[in-house]
Amino acid sequence: MSSTPPAIAGVRASHLQLPPGPWPTVLDGLCARFPAISRDCWRERFARGRVLDAGGAPLAPDAPYRVGAEIHYYREVRDEPRIPFEETVLHVGAHLVVADKPHFLPVVPAGGFVEETLLARLIRRLGNPDLVPLHRIDRATAGLVLFSADPATRTRYQALFRERAIRKGYEALARPLPQLRFPHVRRSRLRRGEPFFRMREGDGDDNSESRIDVIGRDEPHWRYALEPVTGRKHQLRVHMAALGAPILNDPLYPVLREPLLDDFARPLQLLARSLTFTDPLDGRMRRFESGFTLA
Repeated sequence: MSSTPPAIAGVRASHLQLPPGPWPTVLDGLCARFPAISRDCWRERFARGRVLDAGGAPLAPDAPYRVGAEIHYYREVRDEPRIPFEETVLHVGAHLVVADKPHFLPVVPAGGFVEETLLARLIRRLGNPDLVPLHRIDRATAGLVLFSADPATRTRYQALFRERAIRKGYEALARPLPQLRFPHVRRSRLRRGEPFFRMREGDGDDNSESRIDVIGRDEPHWRYALEPVTGRKHQLRVHMAALGAPILNDPLYPVLREPLLDDFARPLQLLARSLTFTDPLDGRMRRFESGFTLA
């Protein structure tokens, strides 16, 4: 019978059902599935009890490979960089947690970040391994993120996003657009671009919509209020760049800026400022606002 292993340093175990393959041992299978991780690294993880069977018991590196067997393993990154900015917890309830994320901090594990993520930090801080983000914002973006704290009520809050019943307000700094009438609505077809982590506008039916207004006209950058009606990847960044006003310090749009290294002195000037919705559990109107400000 499968059991969920405890989180370690705020990081939950990943789950894998062993696929068909010719490997004699679990170690061989993992090395084949994850070639970027060395065999010695996997051996070390086995030795420290970071690879477990379905019941949560540590596996030996020579454990026989059985197709369909479920295993658990903990993702790790050697020399993971520390993100030198702190999140703020705005609300902690039995069902919902609201956090205010700084620039540069990922929401969930990805790439070279596992422990230095908002999710892992909150699990460590609040001691709740059941936390799950209800939505995502880019690592480069600061601001509000909602988390479900209780699996029993999670689908009720997820429905807010699926049914577009939650209003998301963003703020950004970008060059002036005096030729446009505001408020302005940008609709377009967003597709995967090049490289794979970028998006682009293309032909076809619209699948994205952003509402844009001006809330400050100081030179050299206007302050914009942005509302994503849809939730496509990088939607606000692509739409602003397409209008001729890329968000200040954006390393991806309209052109890719190399090298893509963290420049803590030049954060992307995009902030997830507010979230407004009717709580599906008690019918109360809720509104949360970020405490961060743009430059």
